[in-house]
Amino acid sequence: MSSRQPTSGGQSRRLPDLFVPALLGALVLVYFAVPFLAFFARAGLSEVISGLTTTGARRAIRNSLLTAPVSTAIATLLGVPLAYVLARSSFRGKRLVEALVVLPLVVPPLVGGTMILTAVGRFTPIGGAAASVGLPLTDSLLGVILAQTFVAAPFVIVTARAGFGAVDERLEQASRSLGYGPLETFWHVSLPIARPAVLSGIVLTFVRALGEFGATLMVAYNPRTIPTRIWVEFVGGGIDAVVPLALALLVVTLVVLATLVRVGQTPGVDVG
Repeated sequence: MSSRQPTSGGQSRRLPDLFVPALLGALVLVYFAVPFLAFFARAGLSEVISGLTTTGARRAIRNSLLTAPVSTAIATLLGVPLAYVLARSSFRGKRLVEALVVLPLVVPPLVGGTMILTAVGRFTPIGGAAASVGLPLTDSLLGVILAQTFVAAPFVIVTARAGFGAVDERLEQASRSLGYGPLETFWHVSLPIARPAVLSGIVLTFVRALGEFGATLMVAYNPRTIPTRIWVEFVGGGIDAVVPLALALLVVTLVVLATLVRVGQTPGVDVG
């Protein structure tokens, strides 16, 4: 039996069938677009430039650009291997591990920040020991990284696990039969195939870390990042005062997103 390829006429006949879902989806898109349009309409170039040249704004941007990449790197280096283990093995306590991975996504960020304080706050054994050697885990850039990693790392773990789960295990078995070890198979077979999912997880993790407010507010209100600085500006000056930093946050996010999408389009490495 010969298979039929869909024609343009067949596709056009399906449009009425998609009218209702398309209409519902359009409502969501409008809901997303209207706040952005209203926000951009409120922003004036001169006010944005003057707002970004203040000392507080520059420091907040610098702190965010220092901490968010570090948090993302830590989450990736530790989370991607965990995602592979969860996708490829069954072991006692696996459900507990999966619950621990998802828990930071369920817990409100303010509660998550409180939990971090109970573990590494200045008056805890860990926090006190770190502070005694000049590495305070709260009210420091290190505290910001701890808060960002706690709330953002689950994104790369969950997304990468889905990517590794979609990799055909027969390809990994073929690699092992050719003499490649577990690490070589992971690096040359599993990771390249799952790379789109891993990159998506990295993007989500970075964006979440860059925009993290609640846990950071609890763990490290100072030094301020872009989100905490936005809160300070809003309390002191209202909506107009937060426009410059909010635009800076959006621009950084878009630049990173475009960069990683471009990287994801490059060819992967296969077993030769």
